[in-house]
Amino acid sequence: MRDFGQIGCCLLRSILFNTTGFMRKHFFKKIISFTGMVLLLLATSVARGNSLENLAKALAKIRGEVETLQTQLDTEKDKHGSRMSALTSQLADLSVEERRQKMSIEKLQHSIEKMTVNAKKAEQSGESLKPVLLAMLADYRQHIQTGFPFKPEDRIRALGDLENNVVNQLIDPNKAVNQAWSLIEDEIRLSKENGIYQQVIFLDGENVLVDIAKLGTVFLFFQTRDSRFGMAKRLSDGGWKYETVDDTNDIERIKNLFDSLKKQIRQGYFELPNPLRK
Repeated sequence: MRDFGQIGCCLLRSILFNTTGFMRKHFFKKIISFTGMVLLLLATSVARGNSLENLAKALAKIRGEVETLQTQLDTEKDKHGSRMSALTSQLADLSVEERRQKMSIEKLQHSIEKMTVNAKKAEQSGESLKPVLLAMLADYRQHIQTGFPFKPEDRIRALGDLENNVVNQLIDPNKAVNQAWSLIEDEIRLSKENGIYQQVIFLDGENVLVDIAKLGTVFLFFQTRDSRFGMAKRLSDGGWKYETVDDTNDIERIKNLFDSLKKQIRQGYFELPNPLRK
């Protein structure tokens, strides 16, 4: 009986131990499961927090980029406005210069027409024609000296030869009138022609032979043998001065003009530095 009792106690103890072990394992599983759920919730919360934080950072970055772009846009608008104002001012300068040249040519035309009328009234008398013709040639000389500086020495030389022939009666008065009219026509032709020529200019204190690009009687650009580029600029007193340009963009623009004219491209769109700009 003692043996059975002992065996029974052992069995009971074993059952209790196994039961306790089972309950302990089950309890641990519950704890582990609960802990996993808590950790999952925490992880989800953290992930959600990180996502919101990242989203906030992205929105802040986008907002900063938008503000930067808006600032750049405002700056470009201001630049565009300033550029348009400058172009409008330059266009006004060009219009004034064009009117000045037209008025000068019209004055010469009026002089020759007046001389022709006076010649008829003077019954083709050489002595009567002489003062009228010389007065017209004096106006023409002033036009050359104060006007567009395209080969002024050559033009004045041709004028001087005609004046000398008239003064010394080396030419028939009617023929002199025709030659004077031919000179006026040359001036009108100059205002319409674009091309490349050679001319001696006064640059940096010395006379220099250069290639010039002439655009009507408004623009004159030059290129020296040592690859300097520049333009003729009108002074406040009405005279002209030759100046080199240092800006790389302006140099490229003038070079492009010379290249185009050498290729016989005389019409088109060209960006050029403005010699009329103050």
